[in-house]
Amino acid sequence: MAKTKRVALVLGAGGTLGAAWMIGGLAALQERLGRPLSQVDTIVGTSAGSVLAAALRHGFTPDDLVAHQLGESHPLVPHPDEFENDSGILPPRPRLRLGSPRMLATAALAPHSVHPQVLASALLPQGRSQHHTLRRYVQALVHSDPGGWPLQDTWIVGVDYESGRRVVFGRPGSPAAPLPDAVVASCSIPGWHRPAVIGERRYVDGGMRSVASVDVLHREEHDEVYVLAPMASHHTDRPRNPAVRAERVLRQVLATRLDREADKVARSGAKVTVVTPGPDDLAAIGANLMDGRRRHEVLRTAQATIPAALG
Repeated sequence: MAKTKRVALVLGAGGTLGAAWMIGGLAALQERLGRPLSQVDTIVGTSAGSVLAAALRHGFTPDDLVAHQLGESHPLVPHPDEFENDSGILPPRPRLRLGSPRMLATAALAPHSVHPQVLASALLPQGRSQHHTLRRYVQALVHSDPGGWPLQDTWIVGVDYESGRRVVFGRPGSPAAPLPDAVVASCSIPGWHRPAVIGERRYVDGGMRSVASVDVLHREEHDEVYVLAPMASHHTDRPRNPAVRAERVLRQVLATRLDREADKVARSGAKVTVVTPGPDDLAAIGANLMDGRRRHEVLRTAQATIPAALG
């Protein structure tokens, strides 16, 4: 009997439109694997990807997620439009206080102990938005189990906003947290949302450390790893707006970092497939990943582009 391949799915950060883009490709990915995505051996979710990881592990199929994105009501979870009531398209005016003075002090005492991207987030003012709808969404998914963690490995990536260290909730040895708390932490963008408090620590968006945190898998034994990373792009469009052009350059920088993480995992013996938004996707996404008005267009575009990228 042939050995069943061990498969990991990595779902990256990307806000409202990043979630829509990933949802557009899940059905094609499931068809390629030949088994339900809920049954893959490991799912790693960061920010928007953490929400999808929770939904897949708790019974949502790719078709269910598409229907929900397109406005179909679900008896358990909030309508997708409700999420925008919490976060909006642009952040509310923040508090005029540094996000994490303690992290800055840590970095001052040990200059190389905090990743530069994470350290920059400590300088942002404190955000005001709170994830009320997101919390209700995940709590509805895990209604019969307050902790909410599935039996299969489900890793949710956040950042400890005091120490600057990446935290992989759900992985052995990491801080204990109910799944709804972990997902809220992973989605809390510094300067936009209030940090999530778990125990006596504050946590923020895992995307501050890495757009997908593929490298957390480098010591694990997987045959195949599939990565959907909405915030990186290997090939971009050529917008005229200077601000949008700058965003496209940043995407390519993030893609280079993502490739280094993927190479690290590949050296452990896994075949790593990375998919990022291309020119058609970026034309649909625009410059603001939180602009939910583009959600349907982004999803429909990804339903064509991601299957083509997977081959």
